[in-house]
Amino acid sequence: MKVENALYPTRERIAALLSDESEQPIVMLNLLKFRDKAQYQDGRGSGLSGREAYMLYGRRMREIVMREGGRIVFSGAVRGLAIGTVEDLWDAAAMVEYPSAKAFARIATSPEVAEIGVHRAAGLAGQLLIPVSETP
Repeated sequence: MKVENALYPTRERIAALLSDESEQPIVMLNLLKFRDKAQYQDGRGSGLSGREAYMLYGRRMREIVMREGGRIVFSGAVRGLAIGTVEDLWDAAAMVEYPSAKAFARIATSPEVAEIGVHRAAGLAGQLLIPVSETP
């Protein structure tokens, strides 16, 4: 199994989420890998760690998600592996519930999220974002 962290979903993956007509809530499992030091694309020096820069994004994102009917299910530090192996372990994991896949895609591609996304991009080395839904 090949694992590749990334910063953004492909257009095809966003399109698939936007076209999902299910009204079922979706939980996004976030596996986050932070940069040692924040790296802003505009070259600004901040003195922030990657985690600190990401948290600037995370605090505002929490407000947006809650306003749009979602919720943070869990957020915490990755402590290790119980099963399996990976070359480089993630730093944090979070589970965020959205009202639907379409709602997630709408929120994630909104101008408001794009505005705060500079902190996300500065702080993250990469992530896996895994949509999970409850099975009947």
